[in-house]
Amino acid sequence: MRRARSAVAVAMLLGEDLARSERFIAPAVLYVGVVAFLFSGDAGPLPEPWAASALLLYPVGAWFAHALAESEDDVARTVTLSAAGGPLPVAAGVLLAATAGIAALGLVAVVWGVVAAWGTATTGGLLDGMLAHLACGITGAAVGSVFARPLFRSEGAALIAALTFLVVTGTRSWLPPVGTAAASMGTGRGGLGPFGDLLLAVLVAVAALALVVRAEQGGFAAWWERWDRLRDRLPDRFRSGG
Repeated sequence: MRRARSAVAVAMLLGEDLARSERFIAPAVLYVGVVAFLFSGDAGPLPEPWAASALLLYPVGAWFAHALAESEDDVARTVTLSAAGGPLPVAAGVLLAATAGIAALGLVAVVWGVVAAWGTATTGGLLDGMLAHLACGITGAAVGSVFARPLFRSEGAALIAALTFLVVTGTRSWLPPVGTAAASMGTGRGGLGPFGDLLLAVLVAVAALALVVRAEQGGFAAWWERWDRLRDRLPDRFRSGG
């Protein structure tokens, strides 16, 4: 219970830091703008339009989690780790804060869709739509938390690697939980089902949490030392990018 309370406190702290820095504005405005475009005309019967809005939550969730993980400098992060009682509450706080933002945006998409396509929504479709948005968003948050500190020291390298991973995995309609969750909205493809996709997304988030905690505890220190030695052997013009 103490760790759970610490995780919630960290989530609130990081959420406040993100709000003050206004780094959440770009992904939120982008998402709401796409949702507005999707439902500006004849979007078709639900749940088909939710395929696009659910899929977009995948990169947006990663954006949120990455921004939260990078919201503090090294000194402030050390203080947070000490106050929270270790890396687990901090890593969990990142995922909790990102999930809160994802849930809010997913709710906007679902409600907007119901209003715009009134008469085509069913209770089952409404539930499936919300679950699909959560599955995509939570998976994105897991990806964003991995492609950040402490696993990636360079923010540029982290962003390039994360973008590549998101594009490759997000464009496969057969790949759960994101591909199958979005496909189930657009084409009626079964996949794992709404609850199955969400459960798998939670498991992915737990795996990401364990990976981040392990890295914070120094579990990959030997790998980083080997990489630093390899980089030191390169000519200066390659290390400087020239």
